[in-house]
Amino acid sequence: MGSSPPSRAKKKDVMKKFFSFCINYCKSCYDELVHKVTWPSRKELTQSAAVVLTASLVIAVVVWLMDVVFKAVMSSIYPN
Repeated sequence: MGSSPPSRAKKKDVMKKFFSFCINYCKSCYDELVHKVTWPSRKELTQSAAVVLTASLVIAVVVWLMDVVFKAVMSSIYPN
């Protein structure tokens, strides 16, 4: 005739398993971040940030130069 709806006890069991899974997952994430990950030193972090900043500035200047050249070429082809 059809299945009966799940009982409250079964729903509570499912919820308990779900929350237990979530708690164990969070504990394992914390354990990995605290004990297994090798974090960079302040010096390494500063050097990496300087490299990223320098590369970003160089790329920005290159794009700006390309824009200036493109604008000059388009202005000579399509004068006002």
